[in-house]
Amino acid sequence: MTVFGEALPGVAGVTVGRTAGSGKAVGADGPGADADVRMAGGLGPISRDLAERLRTVESKNVTYVDETGPIFWTEALGANVRDADGNVYLDLTGAFGVALHGHAHPHVVRALREQSGRLVHGMGDVQPPAIKVDFLERLSAALPWPDSRSVMASTGSEAMEIALKTARLATDSPGVLAFEGSYHGLTLGALAMTHRTHFRGPFESTLHRGVRFVPFPDGPPEAGGGGGGNRGRDATGEGGTDLDNGAEASAARGREQVAETSGLGLDRAAEALERIAEALERGAPNGDRIGAVVVEPIQGRAGVRIPPGGFMQQLSELAHDRGALVVADEILTGSGRCGAMLASTLVGLEPDIVALGKALGGGVPLSVCAGRASVMDAWPESEGEAVHTSTFLGHPLACAAGLAVLSLLDGGEDGMVGAVVGAVVAGGPVADGDVTDRDAMSRVQRLGPRLLTRLRGGLAGTPGVREVRGLGLLLGIDLVGADDRPAEGAAVRVAERALADGVIVLPAGAHGHVVELMPPVVLTAEQEDYAVESVIRAVREVGW
Repeated sequence: MTVFGEALPGVAGVTVGRTAGSGKAVGADGPGADADVRMAGGLGPISRDLAERLRTVESKNVTYVDETGPIFWTEALGANVRDADGNVYLDLTGAFGVALHGHAHPHVVRALREQSGRLVHGMGDVQPPAIKVDFLERLSAALPWPDSRSVMASTGSEAMEIALKTARLATDSPGVLAFEGSYHGLTLGALAMTHRTHFRGPFESTLHRGVRFVPFPDGPPEAGGGGGGNRGRDATGEGGTDLDNGAEASAARGREQVAETSGLGLDRAAEALERIAEALERGAPNGDRIGAVVVEPIQGRAGVRIPPGGFMQQLSELAHDRGALVVADEILTGSGRCGAMLASTLVGLEPDIVALGKALGGGVPLSVCAGRASVMDAWPESEGEAVHTSTFLGHPLACAAGLAVLSLLDGGEDGMVGAVVGAVVAGGPVADGDVTDRDAMSRVQRLGPRLLTRLRGGLAGTPGVREVRGLGLLLGIDLVGADDRPAEGAAVRVAERALADGVIVLPAGAHGHVVELMPPVVLTAEQEDYAVESVIRAVREVGW
């Protein structure tokens, strides 16, 4: 097969290349070939040189460098990534969840090329690019409110900062309720709501004191099984959904499946709801009245933690009854990743404000804080100087990419996922008659549950695999030690082992004990087979 303009070794549709330093083709004879290959040579020579050069110019805090990594990406297409040494990998991370539609999707690339030939930069809040209006209109139609307003930004952290400001203006209450295990970004306002001590520690004394943390009730799953248990099932069903999120039947199926939770999870949900009610009554630790309840519909970085059925709806009711706004951090879970525009609709959360990012830009920096018009209108009318703005607000290239992504989600013109699947498999687009799913949302709803089922089946009975859980294309494999506590660093070792097979996965969870998978929706059947077999093999072979 041909990818990146030249023939590469690998199974057709899998395209995993040589392991750095080994000289052997991983997967050249079919899924599972060369299972014993390790990163014997460590980094390839070019990546090794780049690592040394990077250490001389970048803060030592940013990129972790050792004898096995990092690999340096130079090209990517669909679900494949090529590094500087010519090795080709299968990306099951979606580049931190960004590449839901695959790397360099032709529809996104075409939109960027066309826009860059007309206008690369505008003056977002003074003399806006016309395409900003098109993007915001299209986005508004995709959101769950009859009317909405948005503020554009570039990063997820910035979108969360805007959400905090919005809640403060709308409620006149600066206190925030957040959740243990939460991750909302690392700028100072977002960091104050991020729970993990690793991120907070050096800056604790400068963070906002008006944040109270309460438990996030994912509930401890049953021990000892490889995805047995009934909690945390994938909350997407068969069939399509349309972009305006009016697919009530699909959302209802999702809520029903999320509701299949263990009794212990429900006990924890009841306990958490009591703590939430108490916190809303008492206020923040510094005495501030709580005006915002900030929550991820599913905690991603904490290890794909899925709440028990009914919890998010009750949380919404509690917040609204006490005059607080619900702020949904959908930066990772939204924009189709979980099988709906907002994962909130699948878990029963009723947000007043949402933050979107990652997959929304299709690889281009783009984020948005959006909300009900009645809430967002708490911002004052501009009199020539905006209260909140930024240089790249409504950047034309970001708007073009965002429009392309929204088209992919609803199967608009040239929006079929089959276009990129065909490009990866055959080197060119496929005919309309060969397209199975006209929109990416439908494909997420099929591929996610299938991957979940296959991983659960393949890992059933595997010692140390406590649970395999997921929602759409956000999946996690929870690893524990002999004491049934999180297996410290186990997912890190699984990721290293998978990389030796040419497969990229990420560790998650506070203890590095959850293997997190966020694959692109454009996985071919061959890539899917290879991915599942490689991940199962890596989990089984790594000891902890």
